[in-house]
Amino acid sequence: MKKVQSADGTTIAFDQLGKGPAIILVGGALEQRAMDSETAQLAPRLSQHFTVFHYDRRGRGESTGRVRYLLRRSSCHGGCHQAG
Repeated sequence: MKKVQSADGTTIAFDQLGKGPAIILVGGALEQRAMDSETAQLAPRLSQHFTVFHYDRRGRGESTGRVRYLLRRSSCHGGCHQAG
């Protein structure tokens, strides 16, 4: 697990798997990386051909921050540069 800090100071936790063009997996509203969700099951499959970034949305899992926030702030300003 890696962490990055967004522009507003929120810590975003993510896993990085594989090599290749970047793909960012966004789980459902109540998901987190530790859950055995369809998104989590997809990550290792995609990592055979891509660099997969699977992250905990703010306020969930190992990411910090409030659950209530402005939609424009939910973008991955602090983490998308990791994907290139």
